Amino acid sequence: MVRWLLPDLSLLLVAATLFYALVLYHAPTQLFRDSDAGWHIRNGDLILSSGSVPHADPWSFSKPGEPWFAWEWGADVVMAWAHQRAGLRGVVLLYLVLIAFASWLWMRLQWVYGGSFGLAALFAAPLLTTVQLHWLARPHVFGWVCLLLALYCVERARYGWLLPLAVLWANLHGSFILLPGLLICYGFRDRRCWLWALGCGAATLLNPYGWHVHAHIWSYLRNTELLSRVAEFQSFNFHADGASQVMVALLLVMAGAVCAFESGRWPHALWMLGLVALALRSARGLPVLALAGLPMANAALSSALAVRWPEQFAYFARLRNWDRQVHGGALAAVLAVVFGLAALGSTAQFPPAQFPVAALAHVPPTARLLAPDAYGGYLIYRGRNVYFDGRSDYYGAEFMKEYVRLVEVRPGYRAILEKYRFTHALLPVRYSLVEALTMQGWRELYRDEVSILLERNF
Repeated sequence: MVRWLLPDLSLLLVAATLFYALVLYHAPTQLFRDSDAGWHIRNGDLILSSGSVPHADPWSFSKPGEPWFAWEWGADVVMAWAHQRAGLRGVVLLYLVLIAFASWLWMRLQWVYGGSFGLAALFAAPLLTTVQLHWLARPHVFGWVCLLLALYCVERARYGWLLPLAVLWANLHGSFILLPGLLICYGFRDRRCWLWALGCGAATLLNPYGWHVHAHIWSYLRNTELLSRVAEFQSFNFHADGASQVMVALLLVMAGAVCAFESGRWPHALWMLGLVALALRSARGLPVLALAGLPMANAALSSALAVRWPEQFAYFARLRNWDRQVHGGALAAVLAVVFGLAALGSTAQFPPAQFPVAALAHVPPTARLLAPDAYGGYLIYRGRNVYFDGRSDYYGAEFMKEYVRLVEVRPGYRAILEKYRFTHALLPVRYSLVEALTMQGWRELYRDEVSILLERNF
């Protein structure tokens, strides 16, 4: 009976993750602080209603009907399915399940790699701080789960599971390109992994776009002119508030890579160094580093530190033996009900302090609306066609440069206004473009603390 009631460390981390997400992070609104969640839901609706994956853009009036790769279509369908059953609260519940499952897998990987109980408990804090940077209702969270499952399969040499995982991953999120890289690293321990890398690469071709999606992702990631204009692909600001634990996660993985090299764990060392490079280059890589690097770092650091502090690590080993004896199955069921009801009973919404929730009701249905990309996904969710949204791979670098010229009121911005024949503008109140349009004769229709709606009056 005790085995079923007392939680192990994995369950404790899941409970801490859900408490953090719901109570401290305010997941029912913060998961939607990036408006891209809106177009992902609507794309899933389109797929469920039509039975086919789109190959052309359905929402933009600035680039209507041009070729588009919905390369996260599988995640979009799951999001839409959850939304159709419980609205945004259903999407919140879906992502809380994925986030909690990722935490559980992360802790299980500590034991797979041979990490110590004490370091696993200590590493949980920088994990949660780092991963919550990208706790968003977007498909990359599916990618986190797939990556952790892949790490488990590769470390346990259960290569047969990788082929179906590769197919699933390729239809959920573009991070599937990490799988061949992981197998190449492990090829220095088991040469069969290089063959499995080829097999998994071939398996990812089983998607609605075939090899074209690989070419598209490769072209996107190599387009430095475009990525330099996308905030989440920039390096993380380590001077920001709360960045110290993110720095700790980065330093732990770097130290783990050094210890892994010294102990001859070449696959782990190469993998961790790759994650460090990814995290330093792009803020999007930091959660991946924490999830996929800290378990390996635990193992490498434990091996090195146990030589110096054998008594302490012997104590950690006894704690781990006790941890094996319990799992808290009954408690897990209770927690699932409590947190599930809390999610479904929450007020899930796009943050009204961030999006034009009130202002949109004043926009005419036929308006050609000038609005920033940050509003785009929300507008699509509310059934509007848009000038620009968060699909940077679709719009491209030239469009983004033109957009910046417009919103920053640079020379030539009036020609852009004429080019797209905007009838209304829905802008954040702080934008300098608001004053410029007002001086040209645009009439104010609505204003609140978040946004202002202008109508072209000439």
